[in-house]
Amino acid sequence: MCSTCGCGDDVARVTLAGAHDHGHDHGHDHGHDHGHPHSHPPPAAEVRGHTLALEVAVLAKNDELADRNRTWLAGRGVTAVNLMSSPGSGKTTLLERTVRETGRPVAVIEGDQETLFDAERIRRAGAKAVQINTGAGCHLDAAMVARALETVQPDNDSLLFIENVGNLVCPALFDLGERHKVVVISVTEGDDKPQKYPHMFSAADLVVLNKTDLLPYVDFDPERLTRDARRLNPGVEVLALSAKTGDNLQAWLDWLDGRRPPKL
Repeated sequence: MCSTCGCGDDVARVTLAGAHDHGHDHGHDHGHDHGHPHSHPPPAAEVRGHTLALEVAVLAKNDELADRNRTWLAGRGVTAVNLMSSPGSGKTTLLERTVRETGRPVAVIEGDQETLFDAERIRRAGAKAVQINTGAGCHLDAAMVARALETVQPDNDSLLFIENVGNLVCPALFDLGERHKVVVISVTEGDDKPQKYPHMFSAADLVVLNKTDLLPYVDFDPERLTRDARRLNPGVEVLALSAKTGDNLQAWLDWLDGRRPPKL
């Protein structure tokens, strides 16, 4: 369960792109009505303490699983990148071009609440892809990624992209076992996003500014976004490109090529 928003009651479904969706609704209702109405709610301090303890436990368990994922990936020389953004930033378009133009094998784990649309797009582009449908969940976690890795089985010395659920809040909190975190922001979203979503930009290794072909038509200041991102995260790199036109895509491919993990 996400301690930030309370999502995660639904069981995530993992489906290999190109295969039939065999996700089953097992109908197990674990909700219990104990018939004990509380006329006096617990004190606020008690509730806060319980929430904090739950958050620590959830994140600690996730981090343990993420470390296992990271070890598994590093042992195979896989460069794992966690792609995070709001919906509509162009993550999937960027991945399609990356699959077609990089010289390395690529596998993609797609995260969405519903549908197989993005995984099928990636498969048609030429990469192995697996879809995680989170239901009510607003982010991926390390356990979901572990299940997806068993299904997609990325090649040794390959690129693995984890396209997280579109959301600029919760994905920043959950380590998936990736080697790098990349935030994709499009020029149509506004240049104030680092100030509005500081945790996301503080966690990033790279900020990709996408849809630069639209800069002449929108009110967006790339220098402001870069300045605000680096106030939060002085070491963050910012790379501007257009996934649609391919402008400056080579800089992105070079960045990826320079992040190959050391062989164990």
